[in-house]
Amino acid sequence: MTDGFVKVAVCSPQIKVADVIYNERAILSQIKEAAEKGASVILFPQLCLTGSTCGDIFFSDTLLGECERAICRIADETKDVNAVIAVGMPLRAKGKLYDCAAVLSKGEIPVIIPRTMQDDRLSRWFACYDGGFESVSICGKDTLMTQTVLECEQLCDLKIGFEIGSDASLMSGVAQKLVSLGATVICNVSSEPELVGREDVVRQHAMTVSKELICGYVYVSGCEGESTTDCVYGATRRICENGKEIADYIGFESGVLASELDLGAIVSLRRRSSMFGATNREDGGMFPTVFSLDVADTKLTRRFAKNPFVPDCSISRMERCHKTFEIQAHGLKKRIEHTGAKSLVIGISGGLDSALALLVCVRAMDMLQRPRSDIKAVTMPCFGTTKRTRSNAQIICGELGVDFREINIAQSVKQHFADISHDEDNHNVVFENAQARERTQVLMDLANAENGFVVGTGDLSELALGWATYNGDHMSMYGVNATVPKTLVRAVIRDYLIDNDNEILEKAFIDIIDTPVSPELLPTNENADTMTQKTEDFVGPYELHDFFLFYAVRYSYSPKKIYRMACHVFADSYDNATILKWLHTFFRRFFAQQFKRSCLPDGAKTGSVSLSPRGDFSMPSDACFTVWQKELSELC
Repeated sequence: MTDGFVKVAVCSPQIKVADVIYNERAILSQIKEAAEKGASVILFPQLCLTGSTCGDIFFSDTLLGECERAICRIADETKDVNAVIAVGMPLRAKGKLYDCAAVLSKGEIPVIIPRTMQDDRLSRWFACYDGGFESVSICGKDTLMTQTVLECEQLCDLKIGFEIGSDASLMSGVAQKLVSLGATVICNVSSEPELVGREDVVRQHAMTVSKELICGYVYVSGCEGESTTDCVYGATRRICENGKEIADYIGFESGVLASELDLGAIVSLRRRSSMFGATNREDGGMFPTVFSLDVADTKLTRRFAKNPFVPDCSISRMERCHKTFEIQAHGLKKRIEHTGAKSLVIGISGGLDSALALLVCVRAMDMLQRPRSDIKAVTMPCFGTTKRTRSNAQIICGELGVDFREINIAQSVKQHFADISHDEDNHNVVFENAQARERTQVLMDLANAENGFVVGTGDLSELALGWATYNGDHMSMYGVNATVPKTLVRAVIRDYLIDNDNEILEKAFIDIIDTPVSPELLPTNENADTMTQKTEDFVGPYELHDFFLFYAVRYSYSPKKIYRMACHVFADSYDNATILKWLHTFFRRFFAQQFKRSCLPDGAKTGSVSLSPRGDFSMPSDACFTVWQKELSELC
């Protein structure tokens, strides 16, 4: 339950139709298994205490009486289980028979949740609940039967709403009602016959509801052992969150599926949405029911992507890369049309970022049906430029058909050192930044001479860390990579190569992808193929920083939570001390370098994370790092 994670377990016991005592034992066995997995929410299918195929036996007082006694025994047997448990059962109340989920918590039955919507399959036996409240006596104990949202006293973000069977219909609006009352987790307790194609419908429904309502959606349908007189019942179990499938089982066998919901992600996204205002907790006669849990760490078992900006699925990755590239190119195309620019001027280093920016320029010119020679690609070797990068820059420009120029800036920079009385043997920040600013000056002046504008190459990862020279590579007239992180830059270039049959170009791009990221500002032998200065040695691995960036900006997670997730995700790549070191670097630089992001050039937003000061990410340049530093210092 710590850090906003709550483990939920979806259970499908093997049952016998109408054998309540047998089913009771099966349910208790799976409760024990779920509890051993650390589940705080344990969910069972609709009518699992009897089976949903009892037919007219549902009217039997013998069956119904044993159900009431069994649910009391289950409550008593689970009084030491640190979880809220929902068990599907039939229940007599108000002179009618209802299809319900009995909610158990530490030996008590605080509430019974009845189905509210008509179900054609079960309407012969069960009534629809018409709202309000009903006190129900079960084995001499009074409990409340009503639609409600259950709220955890210790974890305020854990608010559970229930759909029973046909309540899950989008037309019913039950889920929307529960979410309007604050529910962050919707539990769908169902029992549906298996039909060809049904699984796709159910999967889409679960992911759509969890995405549109920004919630966790936990679904269970059916038990192994139902009658097969007319249909076969499956034992589908599914856990979704914010439109993503966290865990699932599709099949016919009994079992327990457990994973963690990230309530922090749900609450964070809701804060950003105008759909989710203050909840009217007494609206429509639905009052919250409070339950208690002992606070305990939730062991993380669910999978988080190492590269949250780059999908693991090859099809999704290609779609993401293609869409990103097209957004970049169309944004640049519009800026060219609006300004009437006669040319595009871009600095080409032979590195990842400038390679992608060049491809974007080429795509924009192709869409405008203008010659690629209107792109003025300029390489500006100086003290740290290697033969490898200079060669790759020249090759890709030649193969793409752009206007390539080489301007050696070494003498200009040396003259500048003389002008400001800087010892050129002193390789400090002045030595490095003077080269970056000289390159920008050359590009800007060329843009004036060519009636064009400078296309920026810096990416989102560099902006987050402030890894840019102020008024050097920090500045341009349009930054096409401004919302593309380093890990995605690599992926987009690889995706470009898939549709390209130019072997020379492919070889150069692959070498660029394999070349260590470097600003190439410290002196090296001009014929060297290797870098003396590697960015990731100084600021840390970009795969870590992109992970930190995604969760810090997209969800506003705390350093403690990001650290815990990173240790889980990167356990096979970095030790905890290394992760903590670079996490501290990330937050320190993120705060200290905001002033550079406060005056960024324009650039099209391509994904859910952007640091543009024009509405996407607002942060004062003088915001203090103290609170985050304190939390980081407390981590071990």
